[in-house]
Amino acid sequence: MPNDNPLLTPPSLPYGLPDYTAIRPEHYLPAFREAFEAHSREIANITRVRSMPTFENTLVPLEESGKLLGDVARTFYTVSSADATPEIQAIEEELAPLMSAHQDSIQLDAQLYLRIKTVHDQLDELDLEPEQRYLVERHYREMSHAGAGLDDAAKERLTALNQRLSTLTTSFEKNLLNDTNDLAIVFDTAEELDGLTEGELSAAAQAAADRGLGGRWVVTLTLFTGHPYLSSLTKRASRKRILDASRARGSRGNEYDNREVLLEIVRLRAERAALLGYDTHAAYVTSDETAGSPDAVHDLLRRLAVPAARNAEREQAALQAIIDAEPEPFRLEAHDWAFYTEKVRAAEYDLDRSALRPWFEAERVLRDGVFRAATDLYGVTFAERADIPAYHPDARVFELHNADGSQLGLFVLDLYTRDTKRGGAWMNSIVSQSHLRGTRPIVVNNLNVPKPAPGKPTLLTLDEVTTLFHEFGHALHGLFATVTYPHFAGTNVFRDFVEFPSQVNEMWIYWPEVLDAYARHVDTGEPLPAEVVEKLHASEAFNQGFATSEYLAASWLDQAWHSLTQEQAERSLDVAEFEASALREIGLDNPAVPTRYSSTYFAHVFSGGYSAGYYSYIWSEVLDADTVEWFRDNGGLTRENGDRFRQRLLGVGGSKDPLAAYRDFRGRDADIRPLLERRGLVA
Repeated sequence: MPNDNPLLTPPSLPYGLPDYTAIRPEHYLPAFREAFEAHSREIANITRVRSMPTFENTLVPLEESGKLLGDVARTFYTVSSADATPEIQAIEEELAPLMSAHQDSIQLDAQLYLRIKTVHDQLDELDLEPEQRYLVERHYREMSHAGAGLDDAAKERLTALNQRLSTLTTSFEKNLLNDTNDLAIVFDTAEELDGLTEGELSAAAQAAADRGLGGRWVVTLTLFTGHPYLSSLTKRASRKRILDASRARGSRGNEYDNREVLLEIVRLRAERAALLGYDTHAAYVTSDETAGSPDAVHDLLRRLAVPAARNAEREQAALQAIIDAEPEPFRLEAHDWAFYTEKVRAAEYDLDRSALRPWFEAERVLRDGVFRAATDLYGVTFAERADIPAYHPDARVFELHNADGSQLGLFVLDLYTRDTKRGGAWMNSIVSQSHLRGTRPIVVNNLNVPKPAPGKPTLLTLDEVTTLFHEFGHALHGLFATVTYPHFAGTNVFRDFVEFPSQVNEMWIYWPEVLDAYARHVDTGEPLPAEVVEKLHASEAFNQGFATSEYLAASWLDQAWHSLTQEQAERSLDVAEFEASALREIGLDNPAVPTRYSSTYFAHVFSGGYSAGYYSYIWSEVLDADTVEWFRDNGGLTRENGDRFRQRLLGVGGSKDPLAAYRDFRGRDADIRPLLERRGLVA
């Protein structure tokens, strides 16, 4: 291999972390091409074996194959999502169809499929360990699901569809990033941002300065429809500007318009599903998830939508009553909801959540909250490694050790927003754990917190605190999964199960000893007053009608697009009309409660991995709420509880059926009752 390409030489940094300081954009495509060729040779070596297929001569070398490609891909996609410069975006566009074609060349390889099928047909006669048996079952199922059993003509069309879809989803993400940056709202005076804290104003001034707009203020957009500042901005016109900009993304008729892109994605996904023997893309996706079918998903969403919409209407009436009592009343609109929600919260609970930010200083939340809970529960310890460079100066590296002092892995935190980072928050792996390969995990958490001016503290909203705990739950899943085969590493589980561990980790936010440790005033060190904590608990179900409705609306939109048959998807569709019709159908068409994501900026489903799967969050929350109840009933934040959760759920990665793992942990299937109570959906 060329020795002048750092991606093609053994990494010198701990745990196999790539040396991003030595990697330049021009290194990526040559490294991918070399990795594609190496992987293809490895697969050919498997299929050329003349002896009868066995686990040892087929599945083991299959798991050993593709290491170089995996390493290069994880290195690149970490950067393309978190620091997508124009050069990186151009590489990703060129790479997308190449990656799709290579993946298809493996997944649709008839000889490889025949060998795996032969082993699968003999499963009951083989003396395999449970993880080995499940590996055979999953490879056979996944290749069948991908189309390996199709004839050559169908495979040729399938490959073309996959390549085109990879290009389209990349275009969707690029358009969204560019339009989000283009729609950042510029304010000429600080008065227009009345209601923001000093730190928030500092972040807006810094964002303006970064764009060469000194003396002005810039508010950048979040991925979801709403914006944290809507709850505190006193100027109605400013709130409207922010929400209008957010909802306009990808639908303005400019070069970044995503409407035709998403319509083609929908058409091609429907065609691909039909080619693979399914009525719809939703049927195709859910057939290999824990849900099993779109009907199961639709039943859950419909069951929750009715009480959620009813609760939202009650909340809306309370907000309107506040407005009607003002000197100049008006009809409540979507950009008013968050602001007047805080007024109602203040009136009913004497609680101003926006005033809590001084108690949520980011470094303290991280070390004394997120890390503290993990140490108390699992015994892991953290040490920052400033000597290890990450992919961006803002990204920090921490080394983790187990309670017995053994090395666990690396955790990378990239907290701040920037124009080159996609919206939202996520976890990804740079290196995955595998006994077969002798690797330990490196996982990344990305958030999009506005960066204050130099010397100013980073003060988080309560929602941002929740996101930090949530994403670290994913990180723990990636760090703790201990498997032999890389196919099962980390968070490689069914999509509608993957959110479960992250949602469980949110429970420690309010746990008394954890909250007392991290919720300390940035200036005085005083703890969050006990009466405020009580009010936070009392108001936990407050505004859940809105929160549940906006989420369910987005989930239903995802299902509506992906429940179209090929014939239906090929009709002339108007994106806005389709959305309105879908929301009317489920009773979530309240203009004051916009969907959490509209189609043209719904990155989860049109450029991410959640197509026909955005329901996963509420599906996983059934397990999450039931698990939180178990922890509370069994003593909470104890090492015994943590060890059980780690060993029986987090530690198995994808090496076991997830619902079987849940039953092993919980002793039974999950009960939906705790979820209904949590969200105030009990009649």
